[in-house]
Amino acid sequence: MADIIQLLPDAIANQIAAGEVIQRPASVVKELLENAIDAGSSRIKLIIKDSGKSLIQVIDNGCGMSETDARMSFERHATSKIRKANDLFSIRTMGFRGEAMASIAAIAHVEMRTRRHADELGTKVVIEGSDVKTQEACQCSAGTSISVKNLFYNVPARRNFLKSNTVEMRHILDEFQRVAIANPDIFFTLHHNNTEIFHLPDGKLRQRVVGVFGNSWNKKLVPVNEETDILKIRGFVGKPEFAKKTRGEQLLFVNNRYIKSGYLNHAILNAYEELLPKDTYPIYTIFIDIDPANIDINVHPTKQEIKFNDERLVYNYLKVAIRHALGQYSITPTLDFNQDPNFSQYQPVKKGNGQEQSSDKRNEKQHYEPKPSSHLESSNLRNWEKLYEGLESFDQPKEESPAADEAVTIESEWSSNPLSEDSNSGFANEQKRPYQIHATYIVSQIKSGFLLIDQQAAHERILYERYLAFLKDQQPLTQKQLFPKTINLSQIDSQVLLKILPDINLLGFDIQEFGNESFVIHGVPADLSSGQDEQKIIESLLEQYKNNVELKLDNHENIARSMARSASIKRGQTLTKPEMQELIDKLFACTIPYKSPTGHNCFITFDLEDLEKQFKT
Repeated sequence: MADIIQLLPDAIANQIAAGEVIQRPASVVKELLENAIDAGSSRIKLIIKDSGKSLIQVIDNGCGMSETDARMSFERHATSKIRKANDLFSIRTMGFRGEAMASIAAIAHVEMRTRRHADELGTKVVIEGSDVKTQEACQCSAGTSISVKNLFYNVPARRNFLKSNTVEMRHILDEFQRVAIANPDIFFTLHHNNTEIFHLPDGKLRQRVVGVFGNSWNKKLVPVNEETDILKIRGFVGKPEFAKKTRGEQLLFVNNRYIKSGYLNHAILNAYEELLPKDTYPIYTIFIDIDPANIDINVHPTKQEIKFNDERLVYNYLKVAIRHALGQYSITPTLDFNQDPNFSQYQPVKKGNGQEQSSDKRNEKQHYEPKPSSHLESSNLRNWEKLYEGLESFDQPKEESPAADEAVTIESEWSSNPLSEDSNSGFANEQKRPYQIHATYIVSQIKSGFLLIDQQAAHERILYERYLAFLKDQQPLTQKQLFPKTINLSQIDSQVLLKILPDINLLGFDIQEFGNESFVIHGVPADLSSGQDEQKIIESLLEQYKNNVELKLDNHENIARSMARSASIKRGQTLTKPEMQELIDKLFACTIPYKSPTGHNCFITFDLEDLEKQFKT
């Protein structure tokens, strides 16, 4: 019988390897940018067309390559980063496997132009599907320029699984941001379809973070800087009031390499204990510098998962460092044991003949009258006085108290007003009125039992159908602002907002571009609840929109769904009885009142028969 085991041809082996290393255009961007950094570049330019499906080009001014190195760089397991196995425990470079270039060349059309600074001529290499088409001398700038065209042209199944251009571009931007933030000393630019998206001069870490995420981030950041014998922790965490409902903008680096670690993310969340609202997440950019011998990065082809020799130690150091930073910048509450700040504004009251009442006797009471510094404090004071009103009547000598065996009668308003037909009717009507529990759910009585309504899900359904109608009929109701408000967004968010701005304005907004990632809000939807922060609503809308892109929703449906989620009544918000009744009426006027736009139940029905069975079991 003939032998059946054979060696795979290099082209097929490279395509198989590419399945692990190159998952989408963003994977190519990551590998090429990291190679440019390893080459010692001080300027890196990234050019993208059609979200990377047509072209991905990285141009750097690094060390360049010789003619032999240029050809060898496309061979599998060919690398300049390591020479022996022990080098794996002292890796400081981004790449080291020698798989990326071979994998990219196996599934795309690749052209490389490279020249060392000392050479007069450079080298041009053209490869298509692992097949070298051209290798010749050329005139080019010092450094390396690599163009990757027609990604997955020979793997149609993989190309068909690519997402929309918006989704793929978002992944590219994520990879670019991570690399750019990790290397603030390098000048980066990013161009997409001949438009410059990022222009990031070299500078300090804070400047780079603000440059990537927008000027508004400058006021959100708290510096973190701790150094021990084992590791160094540096970077920034966000102030608690700027926490988000989603996990975006959470970046963790180990030796300048972006990693994903649920365990270390938990340490950061623990550092914010009791400082964050429920279901919110802090923003952070944290760098951990540690001896490479104490970690293993050779775990996954993407190198985004690493192992620590002592993960618990890193966890505790990280948690303490962030708590210390928050406390140092007066983010966490502090106690003054010398003086209670709650009483610092209270002054003694003058009594009787104008003399200040005082006493050396321990049992005498000293009267204080508050001097409120604002209308809000005056209102709070009146509420407290009302709460404790009448307590003096209980401060009586024992002999005046009723006897222990004496009956005490407690009267209610019903005692002096026995139930009549009219009062019974009023009581029944009061019973039918909705009421709120835990500022989250609304209880509404029906003939067969009662409804338990999720106020946020119900309001999302109401707003969703209303905004869809606005987008269809193009007749929004706008409330003009007396004083227009300027908002600043990150580069990515400003690009997304520009794309959907015409549809956003159909919802009732009147937003105009102001330049430099700034926008001016001249008007808001007329039905938007008063007191809501317009910038937070826009930021939340954009975050929801970007998350929904993965669902391949119609653009109008995505916008309506995102806006409904952003502007809806939230759990924990107290409602009046008229507001609750209006919410119920509008919910059951909807086309589909049963489900929220995200698929959650808007209400649950409880039957009296089922309740009765519960009490009998």
